[in-house]
Amino acid sequence: MSLPYRLLRTAAAIASLALLPFSQSYAATAVATHGALSVKGNQILGADGKPASLAGPSLFWSNTGWGADRYYNAEVVEHLQKDWNVSIIRAAIGADKNGGYAADPEGNFAKAERVIDAAIAQGIYVIVDWHSHSAEKDPALAISFFEKIARKYGNTPNVIYEIYNEPLQNTDWSKTVKPYSEQLIKKIRAIDPDNLIIVGTQSWSQDVDKAAADPIAGFNNIAYTLHFYAGTHKQDLRNKAKIALDKGLALMVTEWGTVNANGDGGVDKKETELWLAFMRKHHLSHCNWALNDKKEGASQLKVGTAPDGKWTDADLTESGLYVKNIVRNWSPVKYTGAEATDAK
Repeated sequence: MSLPYRLLRTAAAIASLALLPFSQSYAATAVATHGALSVKGNQILGADGKPASLAGPSLFWSNTGWGADRYYNAEVVEHLQKDWNVSIIRAAIGADKNGGYAADPEGNFAKAERVIDAAIAQGIYVIVDWHSHSAEKDPALAISFFEKIARKYGNTPNVIYEIYNEPLQNTDWSKTVKPYSEQLIKKIRAIDPDNLIIVGTQSWSQDVDKAAADPIAGFNNIAYTLHFYAGTHKQDLRNKAKIALDKGLALMVTEWGTVNANGDGGVDKKETELWLAFMRKHHLSHCNWALNDKKEGASQLKVGTAPDGKWTDADLTESGLYVKNIVRNWSPVKYTGAEATDAK
């Protein structure tokens, strides 16, 4: 007796998938596809030894009272995975006073937990970012935060630690940023020996060439942050990035914008396309700034957009719609989300 058509079709689909690399499977989450990330040379690799290039948005500052923290919820993360096909999201945990972790540690840690838990449920990666321009002033605060994150989530492949968002231009790499980073890395590695740690670089995470001239040694799976805003940062910054890559530094673009460096202005599509080509060529992962409804060019959501994740393209700004299409088509596959149970 012949098999029913539906079973035959299912069997044929499974057989066709068996002929493809695992990373091509439409039935896997991003984390199930790429597994535990690692650094080899200047590349961030998946468990299969192939470059893993991930794409998604960055949430805005988590600071209590600023308003953007309302988007730190599971509904938003689920929508982004299903509608945008994101493979990564960044939680920008405000570190300092004025509503940040220094002022409200319990509140901001809870926001990080909500995003991390949602990312794990959806099978995507999550960057836990210490969002500060002066983190070296209080390394103990950063250490206490990341130790808590590592103890709770260090056994999951989803979590990526970004230990310093943007050191300022006058914050010397070798004398200040590197020693701060080494302190943090040592503490994290005592708990979590292998998840990716992303290190901020001098001049708002642009001077990756300085880090390449004096890199951190003695630890595995370390990469470095590169930030750009297309309306301001052009070929000169790509040249710096190329110098760093050529010297063996692994880079991750944990924050980038389609607009000017102040977060405002119009979308610079010409320069953005040059940056996208550069990131594709070098297999760089990236998160776009910012998933928020603030009235500025970089915001992906129009003012007043509800934090329920029930969005249509009409809720997106010019930059938001442009970025959604970039992220949606970054991977050659469509990842599944919460329906997949093989994310761990």
